[in-house]
Amino acid sequence: MSEEKATLYYVYDPMCSWCWGYKPTWDKVKKTVSGDIDIVYVLGGLAPDSNEPMPKAMQTQIASYWQKIENYLGTEFNHDFWEDNTPRRSTYPSCRAAIAAREQGAELSMLEAIQQAYYLNAKNPSDNEVLLECARNIGLNMERFELALLSPDTHQMLLDEIAFTRSIGSNGFPSLFLKKDGEFTEMPIDYEKSEGTVALLKSRL
Repeated sequence: MSEEKATLYYVYDPMCSWCWGYKPTWDKVKKTVSGDIDIVYVLGGLAPDSNEPMPKAMQTQIASYWQKIENYLGTEFNHDFWEDNTPRRSTYPSCRAAIAAREQGAELSMLEAIQQAYYLNAKNPSDNEVLLECARNIGLNMERFELALLSPDTHQMLLDEIAFTRSIGSNGFPSLFLKKDGEFTEMPIDYEKSEGTVALLKSRL
């Protein structure tokens, strides 16, 4: 009887700025270990649905995170976002968009489209119109996508996914959990270099 292949869970939110900062390093990790480990993306859900404008103090705080990540990792951010939009503390719409795209085999393309719209093009992925534009840009079946985006079933899938991430111990994004022999182990994240994470993962296999 063959052993169960190990699984690496990547817990993320499309509107998590540290996930955007980690992307270049994570891409290297993923490319190096994907032949040895099944990689599964799961949504952690940063902020529930809200139509309330984000308080100015929170806008200032999150804008400062962008600046910190930019200074630390060299990640590009379009800071015009804060002037061009009415930000809301609401990431569940973008999470549902990732699930809706997953149904068409395009979760990672949607993630990238949302991140580029948000961080590079100063658009607000809390708005369904922006998410529909992202879906159009990556060539999804728009009728299927819009139905899934607005479906209560998709929202329930998101809630179930959030519950799963919490059950394995995730309390921040991004986070990595290795499942082997039924056990989940959180892997430390190095935002700057992939080599340590790769070596640690390979040592656990």
